[in-house]
Amino acid sequence: MEQTTSRRDFLRSLPIAAGAAGINLAASTKTNTKGASSIRKIESLNYKGVRLLPSRWQEQYQHARDYYFAVSDDDILQGFRAEAGLPAPGRPLGGWCARDSATVFGQWLSGMSRMYSVTNDVEMRDKAAYLMTEWFKTVGPDGNCRMRHYPYEKLVCGLVDMNVYGDHRESIEFLAKVTDYASKTFNRDRVPAGPVPWEMHSGRPGEWYTLPENLYRAYQVSNDKSFKDFADVWLYHSYWNKFANSALPTNAHGVHAYSHVNSFSSAAMTYAISQDPHYLMVIKNAYDYLQNTQCYATGGFGPVERILPPNGNLGKALEYQLNCCEVPCCSWAALKLSHYLTEFTGESRYGDWAERIIYNCIGAALPIIDHGKHFYYADYRVGAGVKVYSRNAYTCCSGTYIQNVADYHNQIYYSDDSGLYVNLYLPSEVTWQHDNVAVKLIQQTRYPEAATVNLSLELVESSAFSLRFRVPGWSKGMSIDVNDTTADVRCKPGTWAVITRTWNPGDKLTIRIPLSMRWSAVDSQHPKRVAVMRGPVVMVQEGNVHEPIYRLPDTEEQLNKWLVADEAPGYFRVKPPDGTKVMAKFQPFYSAIEALYYRMYFDLDKLPVALW
Repeated sequence: MEQTTSRRDFLRSLPIAAGAAGINLAASTKTNTKGASSIRKIESLNYKGVRLLPSRWQEQYQHARDYYFAVSDDDILQGFRAEAGLPAPGRPLGGWCARDSATVFGQWLSGMSRMYSVTNDVEMRDKAAYLMTEWFKTVGPDGNCRMRHYPYEKLVCGLVDMNVYGDHRESIEFLAKVTDYASKTFNRDRVPAGPVPWEMHSGRPGEWYTLPENLYRAYQVSNDKSFKDFADVWLYHSYWNKFANSALPTNAHGVHAYSHVNSFSSAAMTYAISQDPHYLMVIKNAYDYLQNTQCYATGGFGPVERILPPNGNLGKALEYQLNCCEVPCCSWAALKLSHYLTEFTGESRYGDWAERIIYNCIGAALPIIDHGKHFYYADYRVGAGVKVYSRNAYTCCSGTYIQNVADYHNQIYYSDDSGLYVNLYLPSEVTWQHDNVAVKLIQQTRYPEAATVNLSLELVESSAFSLRFRVPGWSKGMSIDVNDTTADVRCKPGTWAVITRTWNPGDKLTIRIPLSMRWSAVDSQHPKRVAVMRGPVVMVQEGNVHEPIYRLPDTEEQLNKWLVADEAPGYFRVKPPDGTKVMAKFQPFYSAIEALYYRMYFDLDKLPVALW
């Protein structure tokens, strides 16, 4: 019987991690660039050269890193080892991972390897390398890893990321072996999803249509055509074609929300590989469909985990459903689609969704704690909502949570040959090369609680390039100063503001983005069912204050007069012009803690509500 090995002893004995034998493992894998950079107008920094600076989002990232790093290796591997008949110390993780950790294993490898790539977190890389190699010992000689479509798709992502971001050459060999078995044994019914019966909301076999994305990525990094051939099997033409010529299809609803939005990342990678503009049109129309008919003010979507018909049911659901958005998973699907579209088109407007998601969805989630206790559903109901933890441990959302927080780094900046694009205004710094000159941009801000973003440049010598800044689609009056002088630059909402000049060491910029209050109607059928937004942030009102629900103003002009900044950053008191005392304050949704009741959506035409 094979004996298990501790991670420390394992890493001493085998040079599997980058640097263990003084070699560059990343260089050992050729990258298939066909269909990759050639169709991208701009590109992200791909988890290189970006560092988060102190902020609530950096703290969230660090907490997640420390949590996942502390999960016992033996507990993660216990189920795999037991099923393979190997010694299996440790205890089952529990919840959705009671049998084994297949539900999240690939996603954890993905998140861990991306964390290493962006922060040079060698401890996290070594943990991921140990987990992957020990897991592979449980795979049968024929490549049977005892995973079907749903966990296998996540495994593909993890193994690809271990190669791309974790500097681990064997991961693609591991993937080739299990994929060879999968290609021979997987059920290929590929029944499309439908509204009824209930169990068909994600098709049969479940979520089969999400497989192409990471199989195509495996093909890109390996040149192994078998990955592409297997990806081709799972193209979801029956659903994607609904968006080929329309951003408002009449029959796209009733299906599982997260996985269908996630499937558009497979359509995006199909475009990257095939360069067929049909698939670009599909994802562009799908994006507009989601923004115009499916998203709440937060950017979240999928009440009861469904795509809804665009007939007012999005607003109606707020009367009955507390499971308004499957937050970590929906955030992951949204961030990926936003990212693909930004790269493919070079347009700034797709960054607006990433911004809303980071501030109001994944960035507003309760932290993962204890033994896999984590946030799942967000509650946006009219009347009162509350943040609570999932009743199950280690669900799918514990897999996408680590991927999301790692991805913060990859959403902030993009580049092309002309210079750098600033997509998000998060405290951070980025270092990149322009014409062989190393350039560091440092971004310091309290945005979105404050309207000012300060940036400074560090260069070893002067260099000419362009800096582009996303002008949010909701914004009015954004302006930019360069070295304390107002720049003559167009700041049209939904575009990039461009400054091209020779930059010198120590140059500074100040961006001002006015953060006025505005109403956001849930859908066109409920124009008076609204949330309060301040810039990109959804504001919620304290719900546990013992006072009547008062009337709110009808106009945004009045709203900005009624809400007055409080002492706490981002908090606002309500001061009606008639002098009525209102105790319940407004605060950013992301600051609402566990079990704090809040009101997010209000029916303006039904206020005030007096119960005594």
